[in-house]
Amino acid sequence: MPKRTRAGALTALVVAGLTAGSALAAGAVPAAAAKASSAPKFLSASELPPHPSSSWTAGRIEDGVPEELQYCLGDALLAYDGRHRSFRTDLDTGARQLVVVAGSAGKAKALATRLNKDFRECVSESSDPDVEAEYRDLGTLPVEEGAHVHGVATVASWGAMDIRLLSVGRDGRTVTVVDWGQMGGFKDAPVKAFKKTTATAVNKLH
Repeated sequence: MPKRTRAGALTALVVAGLTAGSALAAGAVPAAAAKASSAPKFLSASELPPHPSSSWTAGRIEDGVPEELQYCLGDALLAYDGRHRSFRTDLDTGARQLVVVAGSAGKAKALATRLNKDFRECVSESSDPDVEAEYRDLGTLPVEEGAHVHGVATVASWGAMDIRLLSVGRDGRTVTVVDWGQMGGFKDAPVKAFKKTTATAVNKLH
C-alpha cells in the first residue's frame, strides 16, 4: 500500500480490529485433509489474552491476508501466500493471527523486519486531523528467532478510544503476526498476557 494511502488509514486500522471480532461467525475448525505434520499450527481460543467478562471463539483457518492487516502491512505481504484465523468475544474485543511461510529463513527474516517497520511507519505517518495516536514499542521476546510487540492507542475527535496490540514473530522461515484490539486505552490493554500469547504463537509454528 502506498504511504499516502497508509497515512489516512490509521482510524480504519484500529476500528477494523474491533468490527472484525463482532462479524466473525462462530464455529469449530473442520479437520484439514492430508495436512503435512510440519505445517504451522495456529493459536486456539484458549490461548488468547483472557477477557474479563466474555470467552473467545475461534473462526476457521482461511487462506489469504485478513483485511484488517492490509491497511498497514499489505505492501510487505504482496509477494507471499498467507493463512489466517480470526477470533472474537461477545463484546468489543477481536483478534487475528496470520501465518506466512517464506522460501527461506533469510526471506522470512527480511519479511519480519519489514512488517515491524511498516507498522511503526503506518502509525507515525498518519495525518488524520481527527485522530490522535500514541505508539509504544512494547519490546522484544526471546522466543525462537524472536518476536517484537507494538501498541497503538487512538482517540478520535468524536470521543472514540481504541487500543491495538500487534506482534511479529519468526521461527525459521515462518513468520506470524498476532493482532488484538478493543475499545479503551493502554490502561485497558493486557500487555503481559498478549506477550504470552505471542510467545505461544511462535512456539506453536513448528
